[in-house]
Amino acid sequence: MSKPAHYKSINPATGELFQSYKDTTDQEVSNALDRAQECFTDDWRRRTIAERSEVLHRVARLMSDRSEHMATLITKEMGKLYTQALAEVSLSVDILTYYATNAEEFLKGTTIHEHGASSEVICEPFGIILAIEPWNFPYYQLARVAGPQLMAGNVVLLKHAARVPQCALAFSQLFEDAGAPEGAWTNLFCTRSQIETIIDDFRVRGVTLTGSERAGSIVAECAGRNLKKVILELGGSDPFIVLEDADLDFAIAEACAGRIWCLGQVCSAPKRFIVVGKERTERFIEGMRHRFSSRVAGDPMDPHTAVSPLSSESAMKVLLDQIDKAKSHGATVLFGGNRIDRPGFYIESTMITDVTPENPIFYEELFGPVSMVFSVDTDDAAIELANATKFGLGSSVISENHEHARAVANKIEAGMVFINSFFVTVPELPFGGVKNSGFGRELSELGIGEFINKKLIRVAPESKKLVKYDD
Repeated sequence: MSKPAHYKSINPATGELFQSYKDTTDQEVSNALDRAQECFTDDWRRRTIAERSEVLHRVARLMSDRSEHMATLITKEMGKLYTQALAEVSLSVDILTYYATNAEEFLKGTTIHEHGASSEVICEPFGIILAIEPWNFPYYQLARVAGPQLMAGNVVLLKHAARVPQCALAFSQLFEDAGAPEGAWTNLFCTRSQIETIIDDFRVRGVTLTGSERAGSIVAECAGRNLKKVILELGGSDPFIVLEDADLDFAIAEACAGRIWCLGQVCSAPKRFIVVGKERTERFIEGMRHRFSSRVAGDPMDPHTAVSPLSSESAMKVLLDQIDKAKSHGATVLFGGNRIDRPGFYIESTMITDVTPENPIFYEELFGPVSMVFSVDTDDAAIELANATKFGLGSSVISENHEHARAVANKIEAGMVFINSFFVTVPELPFGGVKNSGFGRELSELGIGEFINKKLIRVAPESKKLVKYDD
């Protein structure tokens, strides 16, 4: 009896299965490791940065040429609005181009002069990097790995999310068509046990994962036993602070846009809205209610659709269970909170208040169009509430006084703070968090430095060669 397929393409807008794939066999995993190591040792690391850049530029051009097809795969596999899927493809192209263009500068060695000696620190690649990536940004997450790691001279094994196998294959096809050597970028439809086998293999020198806390802890434990470096991005419950001197209409518009992007299925999206002033909180809620109520659910391929489905039935059930749990512990659902009566995995935009520290969802990440709103009286109370979480990924501060906003931003425990906007990502800005949101950075110059060996080479002064030592 054959095992059921793990990697499946299910259209979230209809709930229909339209493609499935077999898991990679153990022998195929072994062969992939052999090919990756051979590619790294005999080919890719030996190429000049300019030669690697030519390949990556070709990948970026092919992705741009195929943007409509690749965006359609995103929408069909995980339900993202087609217009947003196109934007993700464009951003991914920008990231690949950014590293292909700037890697030579980022990887320059440095010269050190001390006591007459000649010393240099050079950048060398680690080897095989394992990337374990999520479904919510099927290409952007991959570009954040492919750009810096391939330009650094590393090679990559990819284990993508089981919900987006066609996106994984389409991205991998770019490298084959661009003339990348076999083993530079390898897609694997792995099982969890195979992932542990891969991490245990000495040839694999680093692991990068974007996913849940549970997945991160399992991978970090396995990598730690093998003394391997790990980069982890494990989600967030980002605060969005509206200060007393903020333009409230602007704050409402930013809050709504940030919460609805990718239907709120974004680790760095604003999820906890903290407003200074009771009366302003009431106005904020009404403004959010008005904006959310005007958005209509529909086919995510239709450019007029404003509300897409959640990525899967399981994601929908988790979110509805969290709403029920919040209510059972005393929270108030101000609007929304229900499944939308139509095919697919749609739920209403939802806002919850009266969430106390005794309520379990106070500490949980709400991965979808569900928001918690809090009213506080002072900046200090807003900061305390913003930091009352195990997460520390992103955050936002809204104020017309930049000096005031900077003072608040400096006190927030997060890897990123955005003043007068929700989360922004471009190739030049580093991405990453603190606390249980993980560690390490992707994007920017920082992203290319995570899996490189900064090797010191020191040449002693000429005079040292003449010194003789007695036995």
